[in-house]
Amino acid sequence: MLNSIPFFVINRSMTIKVIDRQPDKLDYASPTQFKFGIHQLPKVEFFSTAATIPAIALSDVLMPTPFKTIPMMGDQLTYDNLAVSFIVDEYLENYLSIHEWMTAIGFPKNRTQFSDFKTNTSNTPSNPPRYSKDIGDVQKPTSSNALFSDATLTILSNKNNPIVNVFFKDLYPVAMTGLSYNQGATDVEYLTAEITFAYQLYEIEAIS
Repeated sequence: MLNSIPFFVINRSMTIKVIDRQPDKLDYASPTQFKFGIHQLPKVEFFSTAATIPAIALSDVLMPTPFKTIPMMGDQLTYDNLAVSFIVDEYLENYLSIHEWMTAIGFPKNRTQFSDFKTNTSNTPSNPPRYSKDIGDVQKPTSSNALFSDATLTILSNKNNPIVNVFFKDLYPVAMTGLSYNQGATDVEYLTAEITFAYQLYEIEAIS
């Protein structure tokens, strides 16, 4: 009987010690232990207050049968957008840096908004970013695509040591919340904004 073997479990023909199956790291993940860095927005990363590791979903294929339709694994991953919240500085410098980036992509007035940003404003580095080569060199970090940026979300331990990096490739803003001013506010609550980014992919890498 299994009750007579308190320190073992039986899995078909293999016997495994229960103690060998226990995790050796028992601390829980804290939602406050992170750093967010983005090449294009150095003034935003300093004021960042929240960020997400986006959800992913795998496509599936439904195989019809005379009885029940059977789901089969697909081969396409869908990534949710990246959302980052930050405190707006007094002179709106970090907010305006995102606003200028989005305006350059959309160039609502004229095409020089696009070209001037690429030439004079973009902070995209000239060195190639770290990302998987398996997906192909869809975008390269040159002046021709300075409207893209790379970003890194670093997860910290409870002692503020970096333990996991999440690398985002070819990221660009697709939405940003507005700023609400209110003379009737009784307490000072500093303005915050949220940016939504689209990107090519992200990769998670543990720091040894």
